[in-house]
Amino acid sequence: MYRQLQSRLIEHLRDFLRRRYPVELPNADLLNIVVEQPPKPEMGEYALPFCFELAKRLRKAPRKIAEEIVAELAPPEGFARFEVAGAGYINARIDRAQAALQVVVDVEKFANRFLGQLPGKILVEHTSINPNKAAHIGHLRNAILGDTFVRLLRAAGHAVDVQNYIDNTGVQVADVVVGLTELEHKQSAAEIRQLIDECGRAGETTIDYYCWDLYARVSRWYEEPGQQPERKKLRLDTLHAIEQGGNELAEIAELISTAVLRRHLETMERLGIEYDFLPRESEILRLHFWSLAFEQLKEKGVLYHETEGKNKGCWVMTRPSDAKPLLNVDGDAIPNREVESKVADGAAEAQEPDEDAKVIVRSNGTVGYVGKDIAYHLWKFGLLGRDFGYCKFFRYPNHHQVWISAEHGEPDHPHFGDVAEIYNVIDARQREPQETVKEALRLLGYTDQAEHYTHFSYEMVALTPRCAMELGYQVSPEDQQRAYIEVSGRKGFGVKADDLMDRLITAASGEVDTRHPELTAEERRRIGTQIAIGALRYFMLKFTKQSVIAFDFREALAFEGETGPYAQYAIVRARNIFRKGGTSSAEVLSGAAQADFSPYFEGETGTEIWQLWLLAGQTSQIIEQCIATTEPAYLAKHAFQLAQQFNNFYHRHHILTEADAGRKQFLLATAAVVERELIRALAVMGIEAPEVM
Repeated sequence: MYRQLQSRLIEHLRDFLRRRYPVELPNADLLNIVVEQPPKPEMGEYALPFCFELAKRLRKAPRKIAEEIVAELAPPEGFARFEVAGAGYINARIDRAQAALQVVVDVEKFANRFLGQLPGKILVEHTSINPNKAAHIGHLRNAILGDTFVRLLRAAGHAVDVQNYIDNTGVQVADVVVGLTELEHKQSAAEIRQLIDECGRAGETTIDYYCWDLYARVSRWYEEPGQQPERKKLRLDTLHAIEQGGNELAEIAELISTAVLRRHLETMERLGIEYDFLPRESEILRLHFWSLAFEQLKEKGVLYHETEGKNKGCWVMTRPSDAKPLLNVDGDAIPNREVESKVADGAAEAQEPDEDAKVIVRSNGTVGYVGKDIAYHLWKFGLLGRDFGYCKFFRYPNHHQVWISAEHGEPDHPHFGDVAEIYNVIDARQREPQETVKEALRLLGYTDQAEHYTHFSYEMVALTPRCAMELGYQVSPEDQQRAYIEVSGRKGFGVKADDLMDRLITAASGEVDTRHPELTAEERRRIGTQIAIGALRYFMLKFTKQSVIAFDFREALAFEGETGPYAQYAIVRARNIFRKGGTSSAEVLSGAAQADFSPYFEGETGTEIWQLWLLAGQTSQIIEQCIATTEPAYLAKHAFQLAQQFNNFYHRHHILTEADAGRKQFLLATAAVVERELIRALAVMGIEAPEVM
């Protein structure tokens, strides 16, 4: 509503200026009409300073111009009037009753800045946890940010594919395989199958928890004095065996990574997070995605073979800031630096070894992470010329099917890849590899695709010292004075995602038990879970992406302040009003669609309530802002402000005892609109609204 009115206002003003000043303003369409907010709500909804810019062209005082315009300018639909303010501002007042009706019937439509411009789907890749141990609190920020961004896109009408990249052939999985074979002395795939079965039994530790402890142990084992060279070689040999496939170690890696992956999906399911497709690195290797990408990169001169310096024998890509194509005597680009005979004498400087080049293929022939990622992104955009096989892997209770990559898959499967837009939710430390992949796309000539490739970066999650001590960790007096303590899965320091959720649910359920003993144990547990998951998701979303989060149990679960439970409780309050009044929000809104609320928006009290309506009408605009900036924190802030203003409204106005029937209907409609928009905003954040708290 708010955004639509602003756009209508700007277009109305431009049309007026074209007609009023045809000679003085021949390019009125290019005039920058800035829209500001007046310092006080009683002064109107919009403040327009464009008369100050016109003053130079029209050679008049800004206030004189403003007076001329206001005297002649009729308000457009949805506006009540224009007023001159200050030294030359024009303030615009919205027709509050008409705008309120728009909010009631929810006629707001999204601008959908991407729709109509992008012919295909949007791909969001998030979570992407190494399948070598249990998910921890740091992984939850990635998953919650990614899932919320998916919900934002879908709320705005976009078609989205959700992918979770699985690095099942990397060094982290190799470390667990080393731990299994060397520390646990399990040398065969049969022994690993038995271990997985035993971990799946009731009362036994789960396989991801087992691997959590094992991963920390093997990390310490590598560092034992006098054993490092030999053990690091064992690690490298194991990694190569897994990458090669077709051997016992590769089968062990496949079994353990698949079992851990299944547990990851179960963990994320508790948060309401689902995926469509799980592409695995093993298939990228064994279906030879890299080979096809390598040919493209060589053919188009993106890579060259280094013959000197520290990168001798490697295939490298010049860093984006230093990219300078070599030219032969005819001025044509040379794709391979080995062809030195074609280089003009004047290009001798360019032949020096590029010590800062990005190594894509090592001198031993193994391809690095970035090379495989380039191939993967060519597939994402439908530019590789090859596809995965697909197999069904996991089914959610709502019957949504998750597919996983395979060498030889099922004949009937959804179409993945070949998308128009990509968002990769990957932490800020991966900025350089992400930029390298984008630069490779540009150098290959895929400039449009590179422009539609976004690294959705974020900072890490740590623990407050208090939280670390509550988890049983020893925290030194010096560390107790720090703002946060970093977690480390390799060191086994941190909080596992399932443990975190269990602890939050137990605490929230205890509060519900105290407040609502009349409910069944199952109902209390369900409500406690809704509160706990809402608290966790909100806590991860309320900080901007580039902020380091220091997680704290008490802060996250607080019922006061900027928290998930605070926003949820505002909804519960609104529902209590309707329940006690013997009505529902749906019935109230149905009646409000035919009501005239204009008398109740007058005066100081009316303006205060109008501000609440105005804020409630901004949900769609905020969703679009979150998408445009890849920043879900704006929606979290919006939900908090809406809950906060509603709580103030709730305490100031006695709705159910209001004697004036028309005013009572107006107050009920205010509560109904806020309840609907809060539920809507929280749902996009993946947060449910409990019936009671």
